[in-house]
Amino acid sequence: MLIKRREFLKISSLATASFLMPNFLKAITFDDALEPNQKILVVLQFTGGNDGLNTIIPTKNDIYFRERNKIAIQNSMQLTDEAGINPALSYFKELYDQGELSVMNNVGYPNPDKSHFRSMDIWHSASRSDEYLETGWLGRFLDEECYKCDHPTQALEVDDMLSLALKGENNKAFAFKDPKRLYQTSQEKYFKSLYDHHHDDETVSYLYQTLGSTINNADYIFEKSKAKKTEQTYPNSQLGKDFKTVSSLIKSDINTRVYYLSIGSFDTHVNQNERQQKLFTDINDAVKAFVADMKSNGLFNDILLMTFSEFGRRVAQNASNGTDHGTANQMFFISGGLKKKGILNALPDLQNLNEGDLIYTEDFRKIYATILKNWLKADSSKVLGWKNGVYDFI
Repeated sequence: MLIKRREFLKISSLATASFLMPNFLKAITFDDALEPNQKILVVLQFTGGNDGLNTIIPTKNDIYFRERNKIAIQNSMQLTDEAGINPALSYFKELYDQGELSVMNNVGYPNPDKSHFRSMDIWHSASRSDEYLETGWLGRFLDEECYKCDHPTQALEVDDMLSLALKGENNKAFAFKDPKRLYQTSQEKYFKSLYDHHHDDETVSYLYQTLGSTINNADYIFEKSKAKKTEQTYPNSQLGKDFKTVSSLIKSDINTRVYYLSIGSFDTHVNQNERQQKLFTDINDAVKAFVADMKSNGLFNDILLMTFSEFGRRVAQNASNGTDHGTANQMFFISGGLKKKGILNALPDLQNLNEGDLIYTEDFRKIYATILKNWLKADSSKVLGWKNGVYDFI
């Protein structure tokens, strides 16, 4: 039975999953669990350009309140004498007080790009703003680890499509929204038949190969996802469900080091405060449940949750009670294993702007290098080509 590539792609969501299935998963020994106390990274992407100034608020800065006379956050929760946090992130305040939250301000890169797509590509690939890469920083991490591990390190994205960040030259992460749905789709009679009738036609042979990988491994991921049921109650939001999926896999013996999630859109050109509050509430409640789950299972010290957004917003509000595309932003780091807690560096300098935009002081690639070297124990210089040092907060 032959099938054209275009026809195959139209038939089922499994085709998408098949393309995203890394070839190396076929060779994994399924009882190869993580080593005790091996670190896990969870990345939460704030898609759309979150407004950092209304996230960590410069409570003593008159410029902030003057430039945002309608949208400035007046009731922030105080973190330091000069900084507060958005009240919708009340659990982040608790984490801060408990020494389980770090904040890095002014993160960005030289010659910033204000296009959502281009800036996200830069963050995903860890490229320069004038450099175009087809691989992501975590995908290259997979490539590097595959050379020295008996079984390649896995990365999973809870989404229907795989992000550039997790695409390597030789290895890719696996993207799926729901383990049970993935498994059920893989068992559809049509796909079983399709796989059983493999042909060597050049135009479709790779489809059969990736389809076979998906069928062979969907059952594995599904079984791991239900291996240890959680007693923790998660919110019914999509992000809550995604974190619950990640938690179930972390608590199993699946060999996964990196999990990737996203929420959005933070593109708040109009009525920003309402939109941001809704998103922050979803994030706050989901993270609260996830951290409680990790703590109750004795795993929190080995989990690092990192957040980022492709850019921040401009300092001044616009005429629609929103903000337009900007540049530098902050990143959050949540873990029971932080070496340095709290606000790690100075707040944005609102007196020193570049045509109304914040000026970055911390290169995001240095943060990636820190996570790769200090948390994932990888060779950051090979993955990133970054040789300018690392931070010491993890």
